[in-house]
Amino acid sequence: MDGNGRWATAQGKPRSEGHIAGAATVRRITEAAREEGIRYLTLYAFSSENWNRPTEEVNMLMSLLVQHLSSELSLLLKHGIRLRTIGNIETLSDYALAALNDTLEKTAHCENMDLVLALSYGSRDEITRAVRLIAATDIKDITEKTISEHLDTSFMPDPDLLIRTSGEQRLSNFLLWQMAYTEFYISPILWPDFSKEDFRNALSDYAKRNRRYGNI
Repeated sequence: MDGNGRWATAQGKPRSEGHIAGAATVRRITEAAREEGIRYLTLYAFSSENWNRPTEEVNMLMSLLVQHLSSELSLLLKHGIRLRTIGNIETLSDYALAALNDTLEKTAHCENMDLVLALSYGSRDEITRAVRLIAATDIKDITEKTISEHLDTSFMPDPDLLIRTSGEQRLSNFLLWQMAYTEFYISPILWPDFSKEDFRNALSDYAKRNRRYGNI
């Protein structure tokens, strides 16, 4: 979800306004995914590298997360959307973690769709943690399945489609293991301006592709 800061700068606004506008897009795209029958929607909300941003901006993002969790809970419950997370969430601030755990618990019974927030997430960190978990067991025959089962994403399938906004063309430490055969869709549109129509255009583009997984 790239482009919040650039969106704000282009409009002569502080970066915080870009993040607020980006949060509105989260709601819009989650609604679109639900309407299209998407079973799993994963949003790269806060990377492990984002902790290096100015403290004021990090604190603002944590506050925005808490506000968003509170304001969206009723809609999640209404539409049967279960909130899940990937990432090292124990590094979140105490108040953000408390709000997150509350929403996770209250939506745990929902079955229509999984909204997955990548929070304090970095794929290399995820793989490192998975290796440590495996090393702590007595597993001798380590396969690809073994590794996948110890990743944060073990509860869901590998992603079919990656949508990256604002024209950026890199993975940025996101789901490196899981995206071995994921299709990419790069949009020049900044995240706060990304619409339901833009989302559906990405789905339409994906639907035209021939996924061979290395076969003919």
